[in-house]
Order: sequence, then structure tokens, then C-alpha cells
Amino acid sequence: MSTGVDRGGAGPRPAPSHPGFPPPRPRTGPIPPPPPSPPGYSPYEPYEHYEPYPPNPYASYADRQPHPQPSPEPPPPYVPAPHAAPRRHRPVLAAVCMVLGLGLLGGAAVGALINHDPLVPAPTAAEASASAYGATRDLWHSTPVNTLFPPTVKGRAAGPGGSDRTWTRIGIAPASGCADAFDPLLAKLLAPIGCVRLLRATYADATSTDVTTVGILVTKSDAATMRALHDRWNDEHLGARTDLMPRPVAFAGTAASGFGDKQRASWTVAVSADLPVVVYAVTGFADAREITDPEPVDAATADGATTAAAEAGLGDTAQALSDEVYADVREAARKLTDPSTEPPQ
Repeated sequence: MSTGVDRGGAGPRPAPSHPGFPPPRPRTGPIPPPPPSPPGYSPYEPYEHYEPYPPNPYASYADRQPHPQPSPEPPPPYVPAPHAAPRRHRPVLAAVCMVLGLGLLGGAAVGALINHDPLVPAPTAAEASASAYGATRDLWHSTPVNTLFPPTVKGRAAGPGGSDRTWTRIGIAPASGCADAFDPLLAKLLAPIGCVRLLRATYADATSTDVTTVGILVTKSDAATMRALHDRWNDEHLGARTDLMPRPVAFAGTAASGFGDKQRASWTVAVSADLPVVVYAVTGFADAREITDPEPVDAATADGATTAAAEAGLGDTAQALSDEVYADVREAARKLTDPSTEPPQ
């Protein structure tokens, strides 16, 4: 049975090698060679119509900045609203405000100069005195001990005949009360002014011949009580009585180890009229000799005095050390009450 197309007796045609694809086209001849290159052409040189190379990834930040953009157009000028206030009134208002401000500042400055703070009234004399007394009572714990009792005291013309003297501190007693610090009658006399603290130190002269105890009694009293005691002490000459003597402080192992009540040779007591303090000094011989006729400073420093205390200059010593410590106390009190003031010359 024949399945192919009758081709005039030639027989059936063979099936293609790849069914579904057209048969390859027969070659008509060899491939022609490429056209010749133009003169001077090199295959390694790029054509001029080639696109440029991409940007260099390692270029600097400035080289890679975009092109500057044109700045925006400025806004239109401001045109005030029709209902705005006229400008001619503003200078007048500014001048009025300036005048008022200067007046307020001037009044405040004048008030500050007159009374520091015009809203706070100036303290009365009694209030100022009470404040000063309260501050002075704190000097026993707010002032260094070397300020009240200097380690060395030099007295110009403080000895007999106007000679210079030097004293060295050899002991400081702890701050204490006033029990057993004074003879009984003196303790009774000082009782009304009270005792906040008692500070004491003992000195020896350069040759360790005499020893002196200096004391500072910080009182509880007010200005009126201190003034009354000051006046009575001086008017009645209580400083000359031998039963109103302060007691010394002895320090073992020093020149004052034997300094007791029987060794007292001369003394002085100063009751302040404007500070809550009493300053005193009592002196004697360092060899612990007993004195049967002690003399107050006024008698021991009088012309023609012939007692042992007078000839040894013990009255001069007691007076000089008392004056020195009293001056230190006054300066410490001044700094506590009004540190802005200058010390007296």
C-alpha cells in the first residue's frame, strides 16, 4: 500500500532528519572576505563615536558634586496693612519708656546708697550692739588659738627702763568653765556677767625667769551689764585688792610647773566696756618662790617701787601680755562683727 505522493514512478521521498524544521538552504558558494580597512586604521584605537567611559568611582567629593542649582527668587517686599499704626508715634513711645526706666533705676540707686535696702530699716544702736555681742561670743571657737594667744610675743620697751622683752608660749589650757579660776570674791563679783568659756595660756620670758598666765573670759552679759561692771571696777579701784586676784595655770615639765596661788607676784584685770570679755594676766617667778606681798600692776610699775616683783619687772610683763592679748581679742571681734571695716591704726 502506497502512502506517499505519486511522483511519476520515481518512488517515495525519504523523511527529513529533523521533522518540523525546514531543510537547510544549500550553499551557493564560499563566504566572501571582509572589505579592506581604511588607511591608518588600528583595531586598538577606539572610534570617535564611542560613548565616554563611566564616571571615576575614586573621584573626590568635590568632583562628584551636582551642578549648582539656581537660587530661588527673593520674596516680594513687605507692604504694611492699611490698618497698621502710623510710624510717627513709635519714637514718642520709645522716649517715654526710656524716661520712665531711667527714673526707676535712679530711684533704686539712690535708695541703695542711702540704706542699702530701702525696704529694710536700719538697725537701732541696741540691735547693733546685741548683734556685735552675739558674734563676739563665738570667738572662742571661731578664732584660731594662735590668733588669741600668739606663740611668741615681742614687747618693745616693755621691760624695766624701757628694755625690749620677748615671751614664748609654753602651754595652753583646754577651753573650760570658770570654776576655780578666780579667788572666791572675784568669782562672786564676776558671777552676774556669766561665763560662756574661759581660755588660758601661760608664757615664759626669754631667760625663763618669770612665768605669766593670760586669760580670756567670754561672758554671757549684754552691753549694759558689761558697762556697769567696767565702771564699778575702775571707780572703786577693785583691781588693787589682793583678794580679787585671778589664778594661774601650771604646766608640768615646763618653767611653770610650780606656778600656783602662792607664787603670784603681780596681776591685772581688764573688764571691757564694749565687748563681752574680761582679759587678765597674773605673773610670778619661774623658780616657784612664794610671794608674801603681791602687787597689782599699777603699784609694781610705779616709779621708786622696790619690791621683788617691781625690780624684776613682773608688773611690766603682766601689763604687756595683757595688752597684747586684749588687742588680739578686739581685732578678732572686729572681724566677726564687721569684716569690711579697716582695723584702727
